[in-house]
Amino acid sequence: MKNRLIIASRESRLAMWQAEHVRAQLALLYPQCSIEILGMTTRGDQILDRALSKVGGKGLFVKELEVAMAEGRADLAVHSLKDVPMDLPEGFELSAILEREDPRDAFVSNDYASLAELPPGAVVGTSSLRRQSLIAARYPHLVIKPLRGNLDTRLGKLDRGDYAAIILAAAGLKRLGLPQRIRALLAPEDSLPAAGQGAMAIEIPSGRPELAAMLAPLNHRDTALAVAAERKVSKVFGGSCQIPLAAFATVDGATMRLRAMVATPDGTRTARAELSGPADQPEALGQQVSELLGQQDAHAILEQCKVQAQAAPDV
Repeated sequence: MKNRLIIASRESRLAMWQAEHVRAQLALLYPQCSIEILGMTTRGDQILDRALSKVGGKGLFVKELEVAMAEGRADLAVHSLKDVPMDLPEGFELSAILEREDPRDAFVSNDYASLAELPPGAVVGTSSLRRQSLIAARYPHLVIKPLRGNLDTRLGKLDRGDYAAIILAAAGLKRLGLPQRIRALLAPEDSLPAAGQGAMAIEIPSGRPELAAMLAPLNHRDTALAVAAERKVSKVFGGSCQIPLAAFATVDGATMRLRAMVATPDGTRTARAELSGPADQPEALGQQVSELLGQQDAHAILEQCKVQAQAAPDV
């Protein structure tokens, strides 16, 4: 057992909260172990003037942390799972998935109580093509604009009046003690969450069995099974921030229910699928749901996504 651990983390307030949360849990398990946090700024944190889908995707939030582990400056990294690419670079693995926080999207506004209350032309901010697609389909009279930056930056833009409302992950607001900013929680039926939303993951270098053993008690079985099914769907369709894709699984005893959606950014075309199966076979269920989506022209929808993405401005 190691007597010193270094956790790599982004330096945003939410990322540091997550790293501190993991450090506290490990300190309870291993009081004799010295645990430090190495704060880092990633490319995803630095590039704020363009849509994430235009500058390299989710991997921009994890690359620097992986370099720190590869160079021996850190032993593990803590991530929001929805920021972790479906395929990790060779030499890395996800060692533990922590118990999920609220996976739902949150409606945040200073002036309105819900999306339905927003008047025509009201500007809604979101960093997610998935959320953009869902909002555009249900509320075509609203104007959807990109929203980048960490959680505090996004809330600041709302408070400045740049947006009438913004859509954020409920988990981040709750973890930072800001549940009062949530005006409404969007039901999964209306805003199906992204794969892994609300879950935290611990990444480590491969070939470190002693480290994996230390982290094993932090793994939450039901969450790990659910996100495995969700990430399978995302992987089948090349899941990234460049396509509007949702996948959300729940576990009830030995049964898992998986819902998924693929859509165009403008919300004009959507494929949806839902299936239940054995909870201990999450990837098989993810594959089956992916095939159901494929039967609804999901691949053609994704091709249309690429065309729309190429035509979209770099903002």
